[in-house]
Amino acid sequence: MNKILIIEDEPSVLEAISAYLAKEGYEVYTAERGYKGLEYAEEIDFDLIILDLMLPDISGEEVCKRIRSKSNTYIFMLTAKSSLEERIRGLDLGADEYLVKPFSPREIVARVNALFRRIKDDSGSGNVISFNNGELIIDHDKREVRLKNEEVALTPIEFDILSILSSNPGIVLTRETLIDRVLGPDFEGVDRTIDVHIKNIRKKIEEDTKNPSYIVTVFKLGYKFGGGQ
Repeated sequence: MNKILIIEDEPSVLEAISAYLAKEGYEVYTAERGYKGLEYAEEIDFDLIILDLMLPDISGEEVCKRIRSKSNTYIFMLTAKSSLEERIRGLDLGADEYLVKPFSPREIVARVNALFRRIKDDSGSGNVISFNNGELIIDHDKREVRLKNEEVALTPIEFDILSILSSNPGIVLTRETLIDRVLGPDFEGVDRTIDVHIKNIRKKIEEDTKNPSYIVTVFKLGYKFGGGQ
């Protein structure tokens, strides 16, 4: 049973989301304060954390930052902040997806179900792929990446993007294709979402982010993987 933590200070929203997810069979934990959510995250290995940005005791951004520094669990952000730059900031802090309020609890359930379906579909790949004479190693079974024998801390979405690109070396994948395969066809965000994740991946695996060798931009089309076996 997948464990989900919801950190949300509006009781009506918290109760609605938790009730819908519990009905789907998930093991749900709730916290109305950010610090309480951090305590839970320290004690329990969650498969997903649903995090509101507007909390009364500590900002959701800070909660996300602290969780991400210790864990690679999926993080969905709930936000009333609708500007593109504010959403991008959330992704830069390590969030995997976001939903802008107001939203339907059914929408949350659909996104959560889609997430766990993707994880299940990817779990049987059993591939370990090596690039550039072992400089970069991607272990699909363990969902781990190593660069020059050092483990790289990717978020789940970052791993999924790198996995899809590296499994199709030299093939240009559009932003729309990456969104569909990583975030699901129901994702209603913007193309910049993929760009932000790509930027963050490059910071972690590229020697020169301005002249990347692994994730290459194809002007006006999308991205392709350029690492050699």
